This record gives sequence, structure tokens and C-alpha cells, in this order.
Amino acid sequence: MSITRRLNQILEYISDAVSEIFSPTHDDYPTIGVQPFKGEPFKDKARRH
Repeated sequence: MSITRRLNQILEYISDAVSEIFSPTHDDYPTIGVQPFKGEPFKDKARRH
């Protein structure tokens, strides 16, 4: 394998990684925002401060 072909493969590998890092996300999660807390806080009666 020639040096130029190997160098080309290395540069392609690095450029693919950089483009994946800086590309938009592929997540298709719905934007739901912050959810309010609808519960009771935990009170440990056995441990007193």
C-alpha cells in the first residue's frame, strides 16, 4: 500500500469524525420542556439531624 493512499485514508477517517461531532444531532426526541414536580418530598423519620 502506498503512503499517499494510507495518508488519504487517515485524513478521511479524521474528517468523518470531525464532521460527525459538529453536525446536527440525529435525536428525534420530542421537545417537552421542564416537567413540574408532582410528588411529596422524602422525609426520613428514622434519622434525625
